[in-house]
Amino acid sequence: MSESYFQEAANSPGTPEDLTLRPPGFDDFHGQDKVTERLMLMVAAAKGRDDVLEHVLLSGPPGLGKTTLANIVAT
Repeated sequence: MSESYFQEAANSPGTPEDLTLRPPGFDDFHGQDKVTERLMLMVAAAKGRDDVLEHVLLSGPPGLGKTTLANIVAT
């Protein structure tokens, strides 16, 4: 298999089955403890103010859970 095959797979949006495997909340997310704590604090503060969450930028190499954390924050 060529490298382009793996690149296409890495950039694919995923299937509905992939989305059901993602943790639905912060309590179910494992790893990135410092990031998760900070995001939980930011979400709790926004809810306490009855306001929207400020902008958040998640960056890093593939496979760290950025998309999963973004989905958790969005819900």
